[in-house]
Amino acid sequence: MAIKKSELYSSLWNSCDELRGGMDASQYKDYILTLLFVKYVSDKYAGKEDAIIEVPEGGSFADMVRLKGDKEIGDKINKIIGRLAEANGLKGVIDQADFNDEAKLGSGKEMQDRLSKLVAIFDGLDLRANRAEGDDLLGDAYEYLMRHFATESGKSKGQFYTPAEVSRVIAKVIGIGPETRQDQTIYDPACGSGSLLLKASDEAPRGISIYGQEMDNATWALSRMNMILHGHPGAEIWRGNTLADPHFKNPDGSLKKFDFAVANPPFSSKAWTNGLNPENDEFKRFEYGVPPAKNGDYAFLLHLITSLKSTGKGAIILPHGVLFRGNKEADIRRNLVRHGLIKGIIGLPPNLFYGTGIPACIIVVDKENASSRTGIFMIDASRGFEKDGNKNRLRSQDIRKIVDVFNNRIELPRYSRMVPIAEIASSANDYNLNIPRYIDSSEPEDLHDLDAHLSGGIPVRDIDALERYWSVFPTLRDALFRSNGRAGYLEPKVEPAQVKATILAHAEFAAYAARVAAVFDEWRAAHEPRLWALDAGAKPREVVRALSEDMLVRFAGLPLLDKYDAYQCLMDYWAGGMQDDVDLVAAEGWVAAAKPRGIIEDKEKKIKETPDLVISRRKYKMDLIPPALIVGRYFAAEQAEICCLESDVARATEQKEEFEEEHGGEEGALNGLEDEKGTKIAKGNVQKRAMELKDTILKAYSEGTLEHKQAKTIKKTSFGLGYWNKEIADEEGLFEELNVLYDYLQILNEESAKKKTLKEAVDRFQNNILVKYSELTKNEIKALVVEDKWFSSLQAAVESEVQRLTQRLAGRVKELDERYARPLPELEREVEAFSKKIEEHLKRMGLKW
Repeated sequence: MAIKKSELYSSLWNSCDELRGGMDASQYKDYILTLLFVKYVSDKYAGKEDAIIEVPEGGSFADMVRLKGDKEIGDKINKIIGRLAEANGLKGVIDQADFNDEAKLGSGKEMQDRLSKLVAIFDGLDLRANRAEGDDLLGDAYEYLMRHFATESGKSKGQFYTPAEVSRVIAKVIGIGPETRQDQTIYDPACGSGSLLLKASDEAPRGISIYGQEMDNATWALSRMNMILHGHPGAEIWRGNTLADPHFKNPDGSLKKFDFAVANPPFSSKAWTNGLNPENDEFKRFEYGVPPAKNGDYAFLLHLITSLKSTGKGAIILPHGVLFRGNKEADIRRNLVRHGLIKGIIGLPPNLFYGTGIPACIIVVDKENASSRTGIFMIDASRGFEKDGNKNRLRSQDIRKIVDVFNNRIELPRYSRMVPIAEIASSANDYNLNIPRYIDSSEPEDLHDLDAHLSGGIPVRDIDALERYWSVFPTLRDALFRSNGRAGYLEPKVEPAQVKATILAHAEFAAYAARVAAVFDEWRAAHEPRLWALDAGAKPREVVRALSEDMLVRFAGLPLLDKYDAYQCLMDYWAGGMQDDVDLVAAEGWVAAAKPRGIIEDKEKKIKETPDLVISRRKYKMDLIPPALIVGRYFAAEQAEICCLESDVARATEQKEEFEEEHGGEEGALNGLEDEKGTKIAKGNVQKRAMELKDTILKAYSEGTLEHKQAKTIKKTSFGLGYWNKEIADEEGLFEELNVLYDYLQILNEESAKKKTLKEAVDRFQNNILVKYSELTKNEIKALVVEDKWFSSLQAAVESEVQRLTQRLAGRVKELDERYARPLPELEREVEAFSKKIEEHLKRMGLKW
């Protein structure tokens, strides 16, 4: 079965556990990514003729597997990688990591065990069937690892990776798309691991020629491997210092020009002039000005501009300082604006990047329309993000909103604006491009009304500010507020605790919820055929693209509900599991993807899976169809029966606990009968005590110290299910303790019987579920997944967004109510009353002042 993306990620990250301790993340990434590369190309190309990667004899991952437990495993792995590298011209690329380094991997048995376990983890991954056309599971996994490595590597080592979310924004705003030709070119002068180039190339379905240069040797190797894993073995990625020695040049020695260029260079490099005399630059990159010697931000921007064709377009990530710093940088900025080279500026949230926590911006360059440019389009996207550990991340809706607004020049209050060049050049701004000068993204201040605090009532002004709600629910306002007799002020009609319930019960809200549901149903009806038609060979990215694009269109006409919030519901669900489902169907088809698989916990691999079903100690995982879906559609009655039996067990347990509490005190009959740990009363101890008590009673009877006409029945007692008549008693109460013990044993037996009945029912129930999986037809599988799983979950997510709207309105109404509920005179009278009470108490206590 094809491995799910989430499982692949988990397995790969667990493999890092084998290396932690001996080195930091910036080092062990070379080992993990190298093994991933060798495993992938071995699975994909070994034994195939005319493959783009040759897997030579003695140079495959299978050769590594045979080394598990070998005393010379480190040295032999190096040789295997060396053979693969030599056969494909990858010397210095995939052989960066030394698998025989005792300083990092330990010596002797420690290295042998560590590498054997590491190889075993990768050996458990089947990567042959995990690339559907148009999708790239391995490339995504590679990026997943690099993101985590960047997080762990810290400030000095995180610069090799540009967050994928930012890369997607850049790729989409520079104009690459379906019309881009395969012979067009894209270039990154500081390509790092290649993520920016790859995300940009993803936007060109017909292909695009990739060029890049990277100074760091290890990072350059990552980029080369990344290109191959993403299916771009022909990408030209070169080593070297781009500013001092650019590799890509024309025959006449001038810089090669590209159609597109992207970059995320090191921020504010202080060594950018090493090997370079910018005053006499042979490539004429500094015609608009020479950057300061200790800050290379503009050096990379000017290199990017020079590397573009006359119709070229590009984007670069730089710190916000480039927008407003003075002196030499101000001169460069003025020249760039005057020449119309800057098309737009996008301000990003802080703490997105792994090398720094400072906020950055994207400067978009467009040479083609520079001469006619009359304004710069600015976006302040600094407030749209989510927390992800100790970093921030752009959500899917943030990415989409930035791209939509930028590409369509949509002006939104406190978010985006086309700023005229004349305004930028004015004496007040003097070519300062700092975004807050032109876009005030702060929320309006929530002003208090002093008269309302003094005299009571909620200001009409504050209620009018909720007009976006009243326009949709025109009579709801009157249901929540009424006149209090003062002009310009109202009072609440309902108690604060009832505001939300009032909104939910209002006919206009019900009509609005129905309207949203109708839009969802229309969207659902439009895409049900597409999802039912999925099968092996499907293209998951095309699926989510069609679903998401249409969702944005259909939800755009709804008031209150932001279309990007609905879009986020879909994208969250896609990332959270639907993508894995579609990947499985695309790789194997519906029937194979729906089959349960037995799982084994391998302690050596440290990979544990939580089973969906456990039958006869065998664990089963249902990847595509969770058992709950089978139960809901086919076993609802059996589920109800199980619930009843669970209730019976719960009541029996509750009865037992109540009995223990009643008779478990210091003088209770159950005192001292706990198990060795003292955590619970032991049944064996109770039985032992009952038999001791029985023997005592019989002995007393035989010795004549106990006289009772029914005492002889004690002889017939068989504790557990015996004939003991608990009604027997005598004047001295000798049988009372025995009665308690007998009752407790009866309770225990009843609880045990109910638990046994429940277990047997659950075993039958789960076995029936497992059998049902084998009986499902293809159409039944589709109905369970498409209708009961995908659309049902998405509908619930959209409905939760409608509920959030209600919560926001109710929250604001309650806030206003509570803010002005008690005017100042009332509070003063209350303070005065309390003061008098305190004074009276103090006087009675004899205090004088």
